[in-house]
Amino acid sequence: MIVRWGLDALPEVLAELGIERPLLVASERWSSLDLPAAATWREIPSHRIEAPEDVDGLLAVGGGSAIDTAKAPSAAGGLPLVSVPTTYSGSEWTPSFGVRDPDRKLVGGGAGAKLAGIVYDPQLTTGLPRAESGGTAMNALAHTAEALYVEGRNDEGDERALAGAQLIAEVLPRVLERPDDLELRTHLLEGAAHAGEALALAGLGLGHAMAQAVGGAYGLPHGTMNAIVLPAALRFNAEVAPEAVRRFGEAIGAPDDPAAKVEELASLSGPTRLRDVGVPEADLPALAEAAAGRAGNRANPRPATVEEVETLYRSIW
Repeated sequence: MIVRWGLDALPEVLAELGIERPLLVASERWSSLDLPAAATWREIPSHRIEAPEDVDGLLAVGGGSAIDTAKAPSAAGGLPLVSVPTTYSGSEWTPSFGVRDPDRKLVGGGAGAKLAGIVYDPQLTTGLPRAESGGTAMNALAHTAEALYVEGRNDEGDERALAGAQLIAEVLPRVLERPDDLELRTHLLEGAAHAGEALALAGLGLGHAMAQAVGGAYGLPHGTMNAIVLPAALRFNAEVAPEAVRRFGEAIGAPDDPAAKVEELASLSGPTRLRDVGVPEADLPALAEAAAGRAGNRANPRPATVEEVETLYRSIW
């Protein structure tokens, strides 16, 4: 994977990859940027995107929804994908993706996107609203926590996870206080990049399974869902993978109660209870069944049963 910093590096990255006619996948928000494009797709997210026959690559600019949208035609046609992330979601690091309709309801998913390059530019994050800044950064923090204990964990992933966790926990509150500070935004994006790489090296766990089940059912932001469910997942995994959770706690400056620290960080930019985002209590059993069956839960150090997941959901409802 080619990784560069600064939007001015984008032409060089595309040239290195031999991409001359990219399909640009980006919402109208980024129409003012001077971006190379043989064709453009603006519907984000989209369940109907197809790449024209005459393009030779994909260029995704935006958050996780834009990047996931571009992954579908990349996987279908084997086209190389270059991502320019404008949030902290980490989607640029994984070949798997969710397929959502324009109402953000999950309608499918896939894998096999041909990830080829990433260009980070912190200037593209300075206009990110408080909720999206905090929510997507909390998603990145969840990547670091889960990389430390999932079935696929490894030493290299641990190194990235601990570095990312420390940076995100330290810098996120300051970014929310000073959202136009480019240096702080740069450090937060660096932490998210570490988190994304940890995600790619290790995989997802119970927290993401719970977040995906809720977010996909109601079209809720993935970052906000991770912020809400991560404390519950940490408390569950503190019993089955105590050393990994302790290491995560040390990285974020809360070795004795990392879940409480995560709740504190989440509260700075958004809701911390499922009821606050409109999830009906009556739906919790069905959501628990959906989450328990997801790959993230199966990769947990001990998969949670349906009953255990429902108890976790109720603890944060």
